[in-house]
Amino acid sequence: MKRIGADIAPRLDWRGAVAALESGHRRPRAEIGDLFLGPPEATSLTRAARIEGLGVGVKSVTVHPGNPSRGLPSVQGAMLVFDPDDGRPTALIDSALVTTFKTAADSVLGARLLARPDPETLLIVGAGAVAASLTRAYPANFPSLRRIMVWARRPSQAQQFSAEHGRDLPVVAVMDLADAAKDADIISTATMAAAPVLSGEMVPDGAHVDLIGAFRKDMREADDALMKRGAIYVDSKATTIDHIGELTIPLSEGTIARDDILGDLYDLVADRPDRADGAVTVFKNGGGAHLDLMIADWIARHA
Repeated sequence: MKRIGADIAPRLDWRGAVAALESGHRRPRAEIGDLFLGPPEATSLTRAARIEGLGVGVKSVTVHPGNPSRGLPSVQGAMLVFDPDDGRPTALIDSALVTTFKTAADSVLGARLLARPDPETLLIVGAGAVAASLTRAYPANFPSLRRIMVWARRPSQAQQFSAEHGRDLPVVAVMDLADAAKDADIISTATMAAAPVLSGEMVPDGAHVDLIGAFRKDMREADDALMKRGAIYVDSKATTIDHIGELTIPLSEGTIARDDILGDLYDLVADRPDRADGAVTVFKNGGGAHLDLMIADWIARHA
């Protein structure tokens, strides 16, 4: 069994990660299951998936928010991959490595299938670890990009982020979110916001919105106006529609209907929709164990 740590990250590439997810969605739909244990302040999360031809993947992590004060990461774990034919464990992979590539590649695949083919400006809302991976994943897959802007609630955080990143393209800190959004071709939100930070009136005609941050039923980054205005797609119907506030809240209030969620990555990969001039597309990145397995298989093949 291969044991794979984060040290192999320099040998992996973002175009390959996105291609791995696209290829995985050409396989039959995955079986998935999640298990949560423990109190909210010290949660254990186990996510499992089976995909025909790829086998079984199980990712287990613990979340201890107080760990940084002990000099430890708040999220720790590993992913175990099992052979599709004989059930042998074939790889044990650092969970953070899988999650990093899975999360950004998920969003970029959605953008490749929904956004205009030649975007020039990317706006990232948030300045954390996910935002950092987006500054590498998007330029690698959209060579037309010329500028990346970053906004954070604390201007000093955005300024520090812009100074530390921008390896592939210049990253510019912006102070006014609404003003920056009007110039963006793609807007990617990666915050921990519980209330919307991005409104429908901020988003220009023809833009693509990539929503990443919300992962609980009480969290959302986009307001009602944006959800009503945009053509909505998700990475996985099974892991988003009834699980994340981005969708559960406007659905419960009647702002949108289930039929307004037009498809997921399985649908998009099978039949990419035509993009109308001036249309706003909205993609909800919710994650899922099947995505972890697709990326873990790709990582194991490169290790």
